[in-house]
Amino acid sequence: GAMRHLPYFCRGEVVKGFGRGSKELGIPTANFSEQVVESFPSDISTGIYYGWACVGNGDVHKMVLSIGWNPFYKNIKKSVETHIIHTFKEDFYGEILSIVITGYIRPEKNFDSLDALISAIQEDIEEAKRQLDLPEHLKLKEDNFFHLPEGKTVNNH
Repeated sequence: GAMRHLPYFCRGEVVKGFGRGSKELGIPTANFSEQVVESFPSDISTGIYYGWACVGNGDVHKMVLSIGWNPFYKNIKKSVETHIIHTFKEDFYGEILSIVITGYIRPEKNFDSLDALISAIQEDIEEAKRQLDLPEHLKLKEDNFFHLPEGKTVNNH
């Protein structure tokens, strides 16, 4: 069920998550609102994916995405968290995040320690960077989906 739905296009508002990504992991993630998460195919596999992300009308960047169950919610709600492989100067709560999920890295798994989790995420990021340089993934970076319809951009490519 991981690849059948790909590429998967999704857009939604960024909401405040649990604040864990930045504080504990040093890896900030953007969380989608519940409505967006609920719009995902119900049978899409949990795990780590990669693809492209764009905040507002900004540039398109590589990203890693985790789809998983949050034990905090006793496995009732799935969460979708996007780590954009780019350093932003400020957070972007309330902005529109557009993503295209292009590939699947691995299933969800538990880790014995924070260090193990962090190093796994770093490996996922490296894998995503490699995959996204391949032509079949790279072409989605230019997809018209990333051009928001308002036409507020000054330089329309």
